[in-house]
Amino acid sequence: MSHRNVRFSALDDIVEQRSRQGSEYLEFLRVPAMSAGVYVLAAGSTDRQTPHKQDELYYVVQGKARMRAGHHDQSVNRGALIFVPALVEHQFYDINEEITVLVFFAPAEAE
Repeated sequence: MSHRNVRFSALDDIVEQRSRQGSEYLEFLRVPAMSAGVYVLAAGSTDRQTPHKQDELYYVVQGKARMRAGHHDQSVNRGALIFVPALVEHQFYDINEEITVLVFFAPAEAE
């Protein structure tokens, strides 16, 4: 068994790298079966994402907002886990506090 692809990361370092890059989303992992990134939306901002071709799991690290996904609508904050099936429309909105979210796509998000 090969261990050449094992990687340890610190969330704070990834968030800082995303901030330096100046974008809302930074992918930090990509293998064929999945990809992962960190997504940060400022308070009062608009989430412009569109449905994805992959299943998606969100983990809210910090912040407060609401999320609409399909026919579901719920407030989310630190510790929330949200599963969104492929092709389901979804957005964060009413972002009251900057929200930082870990995002996992399976299989890897299409480029």
